[in-house]
Amino acid sequence: MAVSAERKLPDATAFSLMVLLTALWGFQQVVIKLTAPAVSLVMQAGIRSIIATLLLLAWVRLRGMQLFGRDGTLGAGVLAGLLFAGEFVFIYAGLGHTAASRMVVFIYLAPVCTALGLHLFVPGERLATGQWAGVGIAFSGVALAFAGGFATRGGDTWLGDLFGVIAAALWATTTVLVRATKLARITATKTLFYQLAVSALVLPLASVALGERGVVAATPFAIASLIYQGAIVAFASYLAWFWLLTRYFAARLSVFSFLAPLFGVLAGVVVLGESLTPSFTLAALLVGLGIVLVNRAAG
Repeated sequence: MAVSAERKLPDATAFSLMVLLTALWGFQQVVIKLTAPAVSLVMQAGIRSIIATLLLLAWVRLRGMQLFGRDGTLGAGVLAGLLFAGEFVFIYAGLGHTAASRMVVFIYLAPVCTALGLHLFVPGERLATGQWAGVGIAFSGVALAFAGGFATRGGDTWLGDLFGVIAAALWATTTVLVRATKLARITATKTLFYQLAVSALVLPLASVALGERGVVAATPFAIASLIYQGAIVAFASYLAWFWLLTRYFAARLSVFSFLAPLFGVLAGVVVLGESLTPSFTLAALLVGLGIVLVNRAAG
């Protein structure tokens, strides 16, 4: 996937596609919860990665792209894949302990953690004053949401909430690793392949190690859900995101990522009937505001 020589500001096409992508990403947590009776949580993540890896290999072959040449990125690529796999172990397993609407808010602390990690480890990525304000606001939102979890349904969401925070940290660490190593100089397609292929191997093993039941019932809904997660989210939406990055300024695009937790909260409330307290609503808005400030200042 070649990078265009000149990137531009987001236009109507970029805006429309980002709204669609963030809706897909936000809704995914709800789909995972609905599929859990038929397919165990972490096994869903494994099947998702397998489907996406196979589709990516087909895409590469169709496009005549070079994927397996030696470029000195194998070590960093495998590590990125392991971090990616770990992220989804915590996301999927965490959904067994907390609401989908809560999980998506904790996951999307990742863009803020990424900005903080780049500030520490990548030269030229220093945080500006507005970004520091965004970091503080987002973390205050997460703290408020986490504290509210102790009063939700007897306080039994704290473990899933914690898993969401860990997943966000792993997501951010993966991004920093990509930016700070030789992975920054290869195609986004190959970087995505490392993450999907390694997780396709690791996640099913993690499911077995966790004692999950695996595929309990191959219902039409479960099959459709796995196709959605693997083909639509992990393959098509990620390729669309990377396509956008080749044509538009990344920081300006990332501002729109605040929509994902908002879509996720809305989907959890409407589809799953999850409760929405005033404090959690405020927490979600603070996280979204933090994402906007961090990325807008970067832009």
